[in-house]
Amino acid sequence: MLQPFVDREELAGAVALVAGKEGILATETVGFADIANQKKMPPDAMFWIASQSKGMTATAVMMLVDEGKISLDDPVEKYLPEFQSQMVVVEEDENHRLLKKPDHPITIREVLSHMSGLPFKSAVEVPTLDALPLATAVRSYAMTPLQTQPGTHYQYSNAGINTAARIIEVVTGKPYEDFMQQRLFDPLGMHDTTFWPDESQVARLAKSYRPDVSKKHLIEFPLTQLSYPLTNRTNRYPMPAGGLFSTAQDTAKFCQMLLNEGELNGHRYLSKAAFKELTSRQTPASVKQSYGLGLSVGPDWFGHGGAHATNMEVHPEQGIVMIWMVQHGGFPGKGAQAKNKFRDWALQRFGK
Repeated sequence: MLQPFVDREELAGAVALVAGKEGILATETVGFADIANQKKMPPDAMFWIASQSKGMTATAVMMLVDEGKISLDDPVEKYLPEFQSQMVVVEEDENHRLLKKPDHPITIREVLSHMSGLPFKSAVEVPTLDALPLATAVRSYAMTPLQTQPGTHYQYSNAGINTAARIIEVVTGKPYEDFMQQRLFDPLGMHDTTFWPDESQVARLAKSYRPDVSKKHLIEFPLTQLSYPLTNRTNRYPMPAGGLFSTAQDTAKFCQMLLNEGELNGHRYLSKAAFKELTSRQTPASVKQSYGLGLSVGPDWFGHGGAHATNMEVHPEQGIVMIWMVQHGGFPGKGAQAKNKFRDWALQRFGK
């Protein structure tokens, strides 16, 4: 089903995985992890999962909600005082900008659902998104005016998710990445999920491809949003909104936990109430985007995609999880349709 996309050079390669509540139902591979070297796509290939990191970070935040350490409707400034003087843009053109105090301080719920008015990133997050310590990046968001009044507009925002992650650090006294490792990745057995892939993991990293100038062939390109070498723990910092690398199997474990409403293999990660908040629409009816807390929410599914076309979907009524791992910055021809082909097949074969 997927091989024709590879044959037409519309898809470099993919790992397509389906899981149920108890375990993996199917793992299929197609194409290449490295076209130039004719390296077949292995089942344990590593991928930059980018914004799929958002749901994992939001899950960690909800653990603190469960513990009564924070509330979703707490103002961010309660934990991060630098946000107390934040302003919102009410009028702007090329010659002037008028600011005023926002109608209310931004809340944890709003930063997790892209309703805070924070921009995608701040002006200092250049040339890459992983070049600043989390505390420094978040301080720059506090100094950046909100683009809209909090709670009124959907503005997809890495800055918001990163801000929520900084609250984890302040409340727990632990580095964000340590909290993620100790409370989520290690207990779930996500041993290939990391902000810093080691040398052996980098060797398993699928190359990224996009259409060439003719739009008929694939050309390799680097991860421009991150800095190299990816193994560098000194000058590369964890980016909660999009810095994770993972495998299809690891990502499936996280999604299986959500399919089981916050529990996996006898270990409860989230209360059912926290799970419901995480996976229910948080955006108001006045905006068209349906978003939960760090997760996109559909009529019968929730999940998230990544910048290089990776995707995870949890279908509670069908009892399955679908993981689609590719590394693409666009597709020639009908390449983008490959994901839906896999989705339709998985629902037909394994759905209830």
